[in-house]
Amino acid sequence: MPYTVEFLKTAEEELAGLSKDAQRQIVKRVESLKDDPRPAGVKRLKSPEKFLRLRIGDYRVIYLVEGRHLVVLVVKVGARKKIYDGLGVLVRRVKNWRQARTRS
Repeated sequence: MPYTVEFLKTAEEELAGLSKDAQRQIVKRVESLKDDPRPAGVKRLKSPEKFLRLRIGDYRVIYLVEGRHLVVLVVKVGARKKIYDGLGVLVRRVKNWRQARTRS
């Protein structure tokens, strides 16, 4: 059964700030996560959450797989130099997302 892909609002804003070409490449790769949320080459980050990192040229996508709900949650999109700043903030955003999801 395929996964659904969701973006945190901040990740959507980060994606929108990139060039159209970069957006197309990133969306194409993120959409492929629906069928295989843990493809070869993906690395797990050292963080309290089980964040995964997807490389797309000079860009990185940090995401989380919620297997229970069959959701791939994209939490951050950006250039490789800045993508790892503020992982603690991402943990809080994911917790907020989970809380909002259980309420609805």
